[in-house]
Formats: sequence, C-alpha cells, structure tokens
Amino acid sequence: METVAFRMQLDPGNRDEYERRHREIWPELAGALRDAGVQDYWIFLDESTHALFAVLKRRDDHTMDRLPETAIMRKWWDFMADIMATGESNVPLTQPLVPVFHLP
Repeated sequence: METVAFRMQLDPGNRDEYERRHREIWPELAGALRDAGVQDYWIFLDESTHALFAVLKRRDDHTMDRLPETAIMRKWWDFMADIMATGESNVPLTQPLVPVFHLP
C-alpha cells in the first residue's frame, strides 16, 4: 500500500459547494476510484489560501493512471471545473506533495 498526497486549488467562496458535491459523490465515480485501487481518500482545505490537500492510499497494483481515460472521471472533472483551478480538458491542476515525515 502506498500513500500519495497532492495539492489542488479551490476558487475562493466555493467551500460549501465543493463539500456538497463531494457529499453527493456519484456512486459510479466512487466505484471507479475503488476499482483503480484507491482507498482511504481524504481532502483537506486550507481556508486561508483555498488550497486543497488530498491524501490517499492506493494498492501496489493500482490503475490510477487509467482513470483519466474513463468517461466518469472526465464527467466529474467537467462538473468540478467551475469551482476549482483546472487545465486542459478541465483536468484539476495538481501538485504532488513530497513526504518529509511519517510517524507510524
């Protein structure tokens, strides 16, 4: 099991909407993430900068790299593009975070 963390950017004033959409996450999307080997997925918000910090665990045999090819992932990105920073094809802009400490 590998732990992965990355940063995204929420547009100011959209916390409530971001939370609402994730409370109502589509079952097909949750299933696609689980099928790709994603487990224990958390997203945290720094309210002072609107930075989103995501942390997840993924199986060693994960297929996360194939998620962008799925229709459900592209549909979710299109759905979220109006409230967060995105790039081409509405893919959320992400910045990998480097682990510097772990207390097992």
